[in-house]
Amino acid sequence: MAWNEPGGNNQDPWGGKRNNEGPPDLDEALKKFQDKLNGLFGGGKPKGSSSGGSGLSGTSIIVIIVILALIYGAAGVNIVNEQERAVVLRLGVYRTTFNPGLNWAPPLIDQVFPVNVTKVRLLSKSGLMLTEDLNIVEVNVSVQYSIADARDFVLRVRNPENSLDQATDSALRHVAGSTEMHEVLTEGRERIAVDIMARLQNYIDTYSTGIRIEKVNVEETNPPREVQAAFDDVNKAREDEERKKNEAEAYANGIIPVARGAAQRVIEEANAYKAQVVARAEGEAQRFEKLLEEYTKAPEVTRERLYLDAVQSVMASSSKVMIDVEGGNNMLYVPLDRMMQQSPGAAGVGASQDLVREVEARVMDRLRREASNSRRREGR
Repeated sequence: MAWNEPGGNNQDPWGGKRNNEGPPDLDEALKKFQDKLNGLFGGGKPKGSSSGGSGLSGTSIIVIIVILALIYGAAGVNIVNEQERAVVLRLGVYRTTFNPGLNWAPPLIDQVFPVNVTKVRLLSKSGLMLTEDLNIVEVNVSVQYSIADARDFVLRVRNPENSLDQATDSALRHVAGSTEMHEVLTEGRERIAVDIMARLQNYIDTYSTGIRIEKVNVEETNPPREVQAAFDDVNKAREDEERKKNEAEAYANGIIPVARGAAQRVIEEANAYKAQVVARAEGEAQRFEKLLEEYTKAPEVTRERLYLDAVQSVMASSSKVMIDVEGGNNMLYVPLDRMMQQSPGAAGVGASQDLVREVEARVMDRLRREASNSRRREGR
């Protein structure tokens, strides 16, 4: 039955009884609507207030809506640092990647995942490995990595760092399994680190984790603890072997140059002696030729000169003088060395010098006489 039909009990659709004075009151309907809004926002009529009290006006509602809009807009502001990139998902689907700076994403619609792409992170891994020659070694490695692609790091793999850990273990076991134990424990560690880095980067790129391997270091390699003492003895023996080799090489490097130098010195001395003997022989030959020319010109003078030179060279190195006195049977012996030793002071030295001069004069006089006699005989 309609509200305005007879028997409708004058019930109007706005909740009140209709009177016969006019249409329903719009202000009253608006007031009821505002009361409902107040109830939604936690407001309501104060106690004891009459139904004619004032509620929220339209301006107040607009102000509230503006404030809520500002809060919503401020909540969507994102500041991305210089070392970060931010991956944005809109309703769970990739939308974009924010670069450093001020960015905005609507809250409750977009999800923002900031990722530090410049930080170098560290992963350590250790374990027992089986080498190519079927020995067991313990290897400790450290992996330094950074984020190269923020989108792949966030979306491609559920847990990229766990994938990196497993890939590191796989690469380490593959490289150690293709290397002999001696190289793993000694000089092959650098090559092993390079091989692990290349293989690990290949694995990570295949998984599309967005990770870039910066460096791989083999921190420590040890044999199993149960056989550590035996390996220490082996290493000590190898060190002794290397030390002996180095000592032998050092001795060889020291003795061989000395021997070569001595041999070269002997060769140079022999060459010098050879040159000296040849030069002296050539000089004596030239001197003899010159002397022969002079002898052919003046035989007597040249012969006497040669005799005097010979006597002078002999007497110069002798400290004793023997004089054959003409007309006598005895020879005069003059010990010049003793005379010089027994003559103390300047006076003794002067007397010895006078005696030497006297002896020299006698010898020269006798030589001249003998030379003149020999010329006379030849003239006859």
